[in-house]
Amino acid sequence: MPKLLVVDDEQKIREVIREYSEFNGYEITEAEDGMTAVGLCKLNDYDLIIMDIMMPKLDGFSACKEIKKIKDIPIIMLSARSEEYDKLFGFELGIDDYVIKPFSPKELMARVNAVLARRIKPSQITAEILEFDGLVINIPGRIVTVDGEKIELTPKEYDLLFYLVNNKNIALSRDKLLSDIWGYDFFGDDRTIDTHIKNLRNNLGPYRDYIVTLRGVGYKFEV
Repeated sequence: MPKLLVVDDEQKIREVIREYSEFNGYEITEAEDGMTAVGLCKLNDYDLIIMDIMMPKLDGFSACKEIKKIKDIPIIMLSARSEEYDKLFGFELGIDDYVIKPFSPKELMARVNAVLARRIKPSQITAEILEFDGLVINIPGRIVTVDGEKIELTPKEYDLLFYLVNNKNIALSRDKLLSDIWGYDFFGDDRTIDTHIKNLRNNLGPYRDYIVTLRGVGYKFEV
C-alpha cells in the first residue's frame, strides 16, 4: 500500500485528504508543520508528500528543500498562493505538481495517481550505467558524476536527464517532455522545461553542451 505524508496546519484539510486517500488505497501519515514533516521523513519512507506552503515553524518551500537533501520523494504543493512566481519557485525546487486551494479532492487524487505512475523506473531504461566521456549516469542508483565528482540534482532534473539520455539523438519537443515527464494534466508551460534544462546544464558543467537546443522545437541529448 503506497504511503502518503500529508502536511498542512489546517486539520480539516488533512481530514478531507485522509478520507479520499484511504478510499483510494493509500496509507496516510499527517503532520501539521514543515518541521515535523522533515523529522518524519528522516525516520520513515514515503511514496509521495502533499505539502502546504504557509505553515508555522517551517514553511513548505523550506521543508521541501530539507527533505530533498535526504530523500528523493515526489512532492505535490498545496497552497492558496496562486502567483506564477510561487509555482515556478516550487518547480525549481523539484516539486512534481502544484495544486491551488480551494481544490477538488478528486482532482488531487488524480494528480497523486499521475505523479506516482509517471515516476521513471529503471526497467524503462535501455541501459543501467551510461558513460559519455567524463559524464557517468547510474540510472538505478540515480547517481550522476562529472569527472568523478557526484553532482546533486532535483528529482525532476534526474528524470529529465534520464529521459533525454534514453532518447539520445532524438529531437524532443517541449510538449512531449512536459507530457511524458510531468504528465499530460500538468499545470505548466514551456518555461518549466526551459528552467529545468538551464539548471541541468549548469550542473553538468563541461558537458552542458550534450543537451542541444533545437530552435522552435525543443531539445535533444547529443554526444
